[in-house]
Amino acid sequence: MQALRKIKAAVKLGLSPLVEMRERKRYARLYTSVHECLDPEIHLREAAQWLCRAQDHGSDRGISYGCVFGEGFLPSYPETTGYIICTFLQLAGHYKDEVYFRRAVEMANWEAAVQMDCGAVMGGMYNPDPTPAVFNTGMVLLGWAALYRETKDECYRVAGERAGHWLVEVQEPNGQWIRGNSQFAKAETSVYNVKAAWGLAEMGVALGEPAFVRAAERNAEFVLTMQLPNGWFEDCCLQDASRPLLHTIAYTMQGLIGIGKLTGRPEFIAAAAQTAEAMLKLMGLDGFIPGRIDRNLDAAATWCCLTGTAQTSIVWSQLGALTGGDHFVRAADQANRYLMARHDITNLDPTIRGGVAGSWPVWGDYGRFKVLNWATKFFVDALLARKSASV
Repeated sequence: MQALRKIKAAVKLGLSPLVEMRERKRYARLYTSVHECLDPEIHLREAAQWLCRAQDHGSDRGISYGCVFGEGFLPSYPETTGYIICTFLQLAGHYKDEVYFRRAVEMANWEAAVQMDCGAVMGGMYNPDPTPAVFNTGMVLLGWAALYRETKDECYRVAGERAGHWLVEVQEPNGQWIRGNSQFAKAETSVYNVKAAWGLAEMGVALGEPAFVRAAERNAEFVLTMQLPNGWFEDCCLQDASRPLLHTIAYTMQGLIGIGKLTGRPEFIAAAAQTAEAMLKLMGLDGFIPGRIDRNLDAAATWCCLTGTAQTSIVWSQLGALTGGDHFVRAADQANRYLMARHDITNLDPTIRGGVAGSWPVWGDYGRFKVLNWATKFFVDALLARKSASV
């Protein structure tokens, strides 16, 4: 049965079983296998240094999308650079190191320089022919809002206002976004756009702009109508809405918690908690969570989405703090151990060492044979969330 599943997976990827075997042998060896170093501080330092190298790779101050194993860094990625700003601000506080703050400022200024004329943030990696993307715009708003609160710099106010007004303009009356979604994703992204709505809410609070906050609440209200009684969300994936990625499910939980905390709407947090409770039942004793989950809350993949696992750990840490639920805290620690055991901290290749792969095994469908900047960012956030809770 296992062999048959491998053959089917190879066929799905357009590869013969022989080519699939050759691909795995060639690329998997480039990333360290499971190891026993579970010291959070070592992993945090290595991941932070990888993010710095990913920023320094090219001529701009964005963060590289990541790397294909053995092929070096890819171009900068505006979407994720936006919310890595928040991570660098956390690292500046954690290490008492202003270098991370300066890097965050450089990233935010670059984002403002490449912002589209309409106010949106471009979809995909940086390119000279940009198209707007709702989700990416909200992600960058998270970074601009965080820096505006700290600096009151007019650059971030202007950029944030332009981006926020564009998001409100293209929003549907029922709160969802149909227009303006990235050309690189399908229409099923409508539900996890609530993470973008959180960015809109953050900027609304930072600027004292109630229209932005109310638009974010409308989106969260729409998302609640798309949740099944078991906690699963309809239309919540950029690839296959019948088997959404843990990554996009976690985006949805993060957005609901963020908006709920900002607006004092406990029903948003409760909806995220319902889904988070369901994820607990899917996690194995070793911390493995399936990379895709179907509407019955059954595993729909044999591989792990490391990005989604890190995000879910963050959600569990947040809910542990909000509700006092020790079971959430224990689950976050378990997930973090799974991640650390699969985090390459010894590789001689600086584009790989310290970065987090998209999937485990590394040939899983999500971020196949790639290190991803957002996987690394969420891993850092997950470790910081537990370290701050233990202080």
